[in-house]
Amino acid sequence: MVGYAVAGALQVLVWNPLAAVPGATLAEIRTAMDQANESLAAPTVLIWAAIGTFLAAAILIAALKHSISGKTAAALNLLLLVLAAPSHWMASFAAGMGLADTFAISGGDYAPWGKVLYTVSAMSLVALLAVVVRRNRTPHAPAV
Repeated sequence: MVGYAVAGALQVLVWNPLAAVPGATLAEIRTAMDQANESLAAPTVLIWAAIGTFLAAAILIAALKHSISGKTAAALNLLLLVLAAPSHWMASFAAGMGLADTFAISGGDYAPWGKVLYTVSAMSLVALLAVVVRRNRTPHAPAV
């Protein structure tokens, strides 16, 4: 989750702006955005990353203290990764709109790392479903 949070923050605040405005430095992009009264909404993105990291740490602490089982901790961490995609989209929305309004481009991802993050979330959903199905399987009663 920490890796997802760091990569997500870098995607929004560094990699995507540089890919969206090729040839410009990050400082030039930020200056142009400031002049247009726009921003990358860094506080929102950093709060998103901190919340995900905090929740993952809370799950780890609960598992280490045996408050929850390892299977439950795994399922909860997978759920965090699944929810990371829509929450990342929401956290990055203002930055994308700021880029779009400043440079007359679309507000979508230009750097490939957003797709990588969403793929990780999709794979986590598949894994979570497998964990839930396996966990809820009941053993068959022996034939009499």
